[in-house]
Amino acid sequence: MYPDLSYFFHDVFNTPYDNAASIFKTYGLFLALAFLTAALVVYMELKRKEQEGVIQPMVVTKKNANGVSFSSIIINTLIGFVLGFKLFYILSHFDAFKADGAGVVFSGDGSWPGGLIIGLLYGGYTYWNWRRSKKDSEKETSITIHPYEKTGDITIIAAISGIVGARLFSILENLDLFFQDPMGQIFSGSGLTVYGGLILAFIVVYFYIKKLGIPVMHMMDIAGMAIILGYGIGRMGCHFSGDGDWGIVNEMAKPSWFILPDWMWSYDYPHNVINEGIPIEGCTAKYCHRLSPGVFPTSVYETIVSILIFIFLWLVRKRIKIAGFLFFMYLVFNGVERFLIETIRVNDKYNYFGFEWSQAQYISVGLVIIGIAGMFILLRKNKYSLKGG
Repeated sequence: MYPDLSYFFHDVFNTPYDNAASIFKTYGLFLALAFLTAALVVYMELKRKEQEGVIQPMVVTKKNANGVSFSSIIINTLIGFVLGFKLFYILSHFDAFKADGAGVVFSGDGSWPGGLIIGLLYGGYTYWNWRRSKKDSEKETSITIHPYEKTGDITIIAAISGIVGARLFSILENLDLFFQDPMGQIFSGSGLTVYGGLILAFIVVYFYIKKLGIPVMHMMDIAGMAIILGYGIGRMGCHFSGDGDWGIVNEMAKPSWFILPDWMWSYDYPHNVINEGIPIEGCTAKYCHRLSPGVFPTSVYETIVSILIFIFLWLVRKRIKIAGFLFFMYLVFNGVERFLIETIRVNDKYNYFGFEWSQAQYISVGLVIIGIAGMFILLRKNKYSLKGG
């Protein structure tokens, strides 16, 4: 396993563990890749739907298009200060940053001179840019905005709200730990609850695309494909970092029908990022534990199934002419997949209505019900017709 890139480089080039490359965390890299891949799907589909005339560009008239307000100068100065405050401190305390990047970033420690220098430079540049463009401040400019040009904004909004939602749901699942260390739990980079992120991101992005004038149902279809692909890639980050998102102990003999490699049946996650299990003999690195006995590598299973779901949705997307139908299909597939995988995952169980399920399983059932109901309603609304294209 590779908690960070230093462990990957050690395997490939035999370089030392926990060197400067350790600042690049494996899970974070895969998370970034997941968002970038999802953004590519959104961009391609928004562009295709505009070419087909389903989504229309917007023409916006702006006054003072090149002007900069006084508040922007203040905000940019503060942003520059924060960047300099943390960056100069990180450079002078690099070992501490390697050991606990999130702890250093979210701490109150920093470099005041660095913050003042970068803050004044950034604020000064913003002021200079305002003075230079002031002569054009009264002009009105008509701008054509294509929806696909907003892919970056949509992705950033989804990423931020998704991470916040995932953190909040994780806190709700672990209130005892939150009350013991509130700030530590809020700013922790571990223990993110996927469904919490999806729910909050959906709500926030919904209002944003409504503001842009993008048809919500068409955007939901695009989002379903983007989310399931990004989810599969994100699960690869869980696996390669060994973040604890694995299955229950599996000491059963591999059955004859299981044609995949042995490690995909039961895996011990050496060098896992949470240092769980027994010590690895002779290892002197920061992450020197492996599981014993091995467990179901559920992250791998979810990656495979998620990519297969994406491929199916991608192949049928042009044939389904009812806006929103693809999204409700995604909800059903996602719900079934997650419910089944939870049966062999390590997770807290809750007893409601006589069922002993995890939080994710209850949500999964809700998604399946919403998905089936949504497809049924859309079929009735469209006179039970799905026309091929």
